[in-house]
Amino acid sequence: MGQPDQRAKGAGPFTTQLTWHPPGGGTATWESRLARRRGLIAVHPPGAAAPHHASADDTALARLRRLNAIAATAFIIGGALFAAGAAVAQFGSGDATTCASIYFAGGLFFNTGGYVSLLQVINAPRHVPGGEGALVTRRWRWWSYEPTRVDWLSAFVLFAGTLVFAVDLLDSFLQGLTVQQINRLIWAPDLIGCVLFLLSGHLAIVEICHGRPRLLPHDLGWWITAVNQLGSALFMVSALAAYTRPATGSLINADIANWGTLTGALCFSCGGILQHYERPDLDSGNGAANPTADRTQ
Repeated sequence: MGQPDQRAKGAGPFTTQLTWHPPGGGTATWESRLARRRGLIAVHPPGAAAPHHASADDTALARLRRLNAIAATAFIIGGALFAAGAAVAQFGSGDATTCASIYFAGGLFFNTGGYVSLLQVINAPRHVPGGEGALVTRRWRWWSYEPTRVDWLSAFVLFAGTLVFAVDLLDSFLQGLTVQQINRLIWAPDLIGCVLFLLSGHLAIVEICHGRPRLLPHDLGWWITAVNQLGSALFMVSALAAYTRPATGSLINADIANWGTLTGALCFSCGGILQHYERPDLDSGNGAANPTADRTQ
């Protein structure tokens, strides 16, 4: 890491927590998700009984709050529309075009949430290893390529998954397809999108757990990640059940496909609701913040 007094945690090539001794003494600890979502870094001054959380500047905090609100709202609406589309399909209150239209609208919100999540990673305040324990705000960027960062990789894979889902949702408007075309143009992108969602969720778990998955029931970020990963797993169950048998032209199990989509979508809506509370506190300024503010009560 460049300095012998630094201690790092993470998995493989990814560093998700870094602790070092600032020149002024004491310790500073940077955690990837805490800095990215709440703009905080833990600083333990010499002689202090307990560490406090120092905030990034007001510009960075306002930026993080704005991006977090947009992404969370997009996932809430997108999940709600997907659940509505599955309900229409399950209970027979509309035709295939109606279901496809509802799903497509939900997909647009998922696209928005995925890209804004990536923007949140790209424009998050950065730490300065070996410094006094501060977060630095960089200029605004619409894109970056940082595959060695687990948070960037998780957000990028999520966004890629939403784009693959968009292919599936667009193809679902096509009429007169053969069974082979349905499985190739609609089912295959759906399955690939689910795989990408699961991979993104796994990387998010690696980030928040600093490596091996474990239970963190008092951590709000862990609950958001866990709920979203459950939604991804239910989407995968739905996709597997939605495969069209070439011999009969029917789905493996339409009920499981619809209910998997409905319950998985509700998980993403719940994750979005929880995400609204994982945000910076603007009134904390550059001073100390409540060290337990990122935990559930």
